[in-house]
Amino acid sequence: MSVEVHIRQGFRGFDLDVRFEAPVGLTVLFGSSGSGKTSVINAVAGLSKPKKSRVVVNDAVLSDSAAGVWVPTHQRSLGYVFQEGRLFPHMSVRKNLMYGNGLAKARPEVASFDQVVDILGIAALLERRPSELSGGEKQRVAIGRALLARPKLILADEPLAALDEPRKAEILPYFERLRDEFSLPILYVTHSIAEVARLATTVVALKEGKVDRVGTAAEVLSDPSFTPMGPRAVGAVLEAVVAQHHEDGLTELSANGVALMLPEVGHPTGHKVRVRVAAHDVILSREAPKGLSALNIVEGKVHSVRSGGGPGAIVSVDTKAGRILARITRRSAAALELSEGVRCYAVMKSVSVAPQDIGTR
Repeated sequence: MSVEVHIRQGFRGFDLDVRFEAPVGLTVLFGSSGSGKTSVINAVAGLSKPKKSRVVVNDAVLSDSAAGVWVPTHQRSLGYVFQEGRLFPHMSVRKNLMYGNGLAKARPEVASFDQVVDILGIAALLERRPSELSGGEKQRVAIGRALLARPKLILADEPLAALDEPRKAEILPYFERLRDEFSLPILYVTHSIAEVARLATTVVALKEGKVDRVGTAAEVLSDPSFTPMGPRAVGAVLEAVVAQHHEDGLTELSANGVALMLPEVGHPTGHKVRVRVAAHDVILSREAPKGLSALNIVEGKVHSVRSGGGPGAIVSVDTKAGRILARITRRSAAALELSEGVRCYAVMKSVSVAPQDIGTR
């Protein structure tokens, strides 16, 4: 199953012209505010009608302006998760969950009611009203309602934006399960680097209404030229396997045979994970460091040094564990004589990796 999207629409002072394909998995539409993310997802949902559009889901044409095809929103077989949940306040959680299911009896079931309740851990909430739920609980119910609508495609428009950090941490694993356990394409809108790194199987980066680049989370985020949220948000994504849990509260990962030590990771040994390492948390050395408290020291070779307009530079280092980015000063880069091909060591503190920067893959 896949999604084909081509949207063209002129706005006052802004032209949207986007074309991409989204496979099964979670495709993130990513970019800064005003880049066109929500305009795209609303066009896919049929909530807006662009001048020119073609949207195809699993060979079903939902819109094709050239052929005069426009399927209304309620006939598009979509599940939509909004920022605020948008549950019916007068209905119990059970009735909210079943509402979409009742409108979609003619379509194949994606998951049973009991499966959805179990996966999302909401059995204890079924007889409550939305006013009795926390923000995180409301979003879990909203995810369940989207699944029970028997969708061919799930749309999520910044579903964590209205939540505080603890609630975001609560919801992220459910989107991972949605991505991994159901053969559905998901279009997920966000401007959060952490959500992209943790959730995306495919990234469609938008800039001023155009597709800037497409790739995996590791490919896009590990590109030092990709700085849509500014240099402070730059970081790389490493893929690893949980190797061992140690008695002192640290977890050892194996990234292509390279050992990385992190605060306890809540996954069993053998589990595949992805880890976002912020560039500002990495320091570089030309010699193997000794006598440091940092536990993660990875040898590599400089791929590129990219200087900005200010005093900083982004150094990308190719290592056996994957590409690592370091944000240092241009003065430091010059003092270390860093250039393409130079060998160096990337140093990362274990505690600098936050729990929300560790996800499954």
